[in-house]
Amino acid sequence: MIHFPNVETERLYLRELTLADRQDVYEHSAKPDVTRFMDIQPCRDVKEAEEIIQFHIEDSGCRYGLFHKLDGEFIGTAGFHCWNTDSPSKAEIGFDLSPDYWGLRLMQEALTAMFEIGWNEMNLDFIEATVEQANIQSQSLLEKLNFLKSTELVDNLFYYTLQKKYVGSDIDPF
Repeated sequence: MIHFPNVETERLYLRELTLADRQDVYEHSAKPDVTRFMDIQPCRDVKEAEEIIQFHIEDSGCRYGLFHKLDGEFIGTAGFHCWNTDSPSKAEIGFDLSPDYWGLRLMQEALTAMFEIGWNEMNLDFIEATVEQANIQSQSLLEKLNFLKSTELVDNLFYYTLQKKYVGSDIDPF
């Protein structure tokens, strides 16, 4: 199992989730607004939160808890899954944020830090994301972060891709 570094941004602390975070994950994931566009139902108990964390521990990639610097409050998660190390390497990014913090650009700040982990720690060539058609906020965020949106729906989802920038190179590695 690979462990990834803790990250600090201007307003957030990010660290990999552990089972010690089960109560925070439960309280966060029990909110219907948090899970509305995810492939899970709101958590009904702490055991379900443990299962979510265990899934991310066992999955390839990483899942970080997002903690607000002002008070240390757990406000969401972000991370990579479906990590494919074949060339070109890629992983899918997922994220969720407590509704109390929507519209403050905190997820943009968190994802920018996550991209550094993807590019530098995981050596990704591409970061992908899937978004439900009704999830306008996530679509807008990904577009602000320079993801390219596929012109075709797959499984009624929008697919987004961000390619690593090859600084100083005029050669497309693909």
